[in-house]
Amino acid sequence: MEKEKMSAFEVGNKNDAYAKYFIGQSYLNMLSTEQVVIGNVTFEPRCRNNWHIHHADEGGGQILLVTAGKGWYQEYGKPPRALKAGDVVNISPNVKHWHGAAKDSWFQHLAIEVPAQGGKTEWCEAVSDMEYNALQET
Repeated sequence: MEKEKMSAFEVGNKNDAYAKYFIGQSYLNMLSTEQVVIGNVTFEPRCRNNWHIHHADEGGGQILLVTAGKGWYQEYGKPPRALKAGDVVNISPNVKHWHGAAKDSWFQHLAIEVPAQGGKTEWCEAVSDMEYNALQET
């Protein structure tokens, strides 16, 4: 799968502004910054973001719409979930989690930020190579 032809949404530029919160290279194309924030996030194989929490006093959370490739989502203390194009992940506010690409595949999702009062993202520790390498597709 070529990076440029993953889905109907353009890959965008290297995600340099958030690079310190990712292992590997990601790309970001902001599709909407009005009303509801929607970003098209593309991960190279093995790329993943750090554990993080979308805090909110009211409302909030995030929705991931997987558009291409294979990837992973995991909430802290729960088993990882393999993802493929067409999958939807509803992430409740204040839940520690991470998401990223499978070892052998590019991965792309639309990240939709649910409007929140007092919303902010807390970036936590990286997903270690040991944790990541232990992932097993079912």
